Amino acid sequence: MNTAKMNDKIDEPRDIRRKLGLNQQQFWSSIGVTQSGGSRYESGRSMPRSVRELLRIVHVEQVDIQRIKRDDLDIVDLLKSEDPDLYKALKKAVKARIKTADY
Repeated sequence: MNTAKMNDKIDEPRDIRRKLGLNQQQFWSSIGVTQSGGSRYESGRSMPRSVRELLRIVHVEQVDIQRIKRDDLDIVDLLKSEDPDLYKALKKAVKARIKTADY
């Protein structure tokens, strides 16, 4: 499966779906939207912010949301508040690793 690039516009979900080679059922069901609801968004209907964010996270950022646990989010929150410098350093290291892997 192809991956959508980070610079894809979220307001054009049909283009992202097509780049990924998914049909409407596959694309929309992975973020909890029915095929008919997704079809309406692709036809220009306004998309709620929550749906837009899920689309970005799952299909643009390529995050497997089924693997995210509440504990993971709690750890991130704790790290941000208790040691923001370490959090920033880790975030920078991850971005560098991702950038290296893309090339």
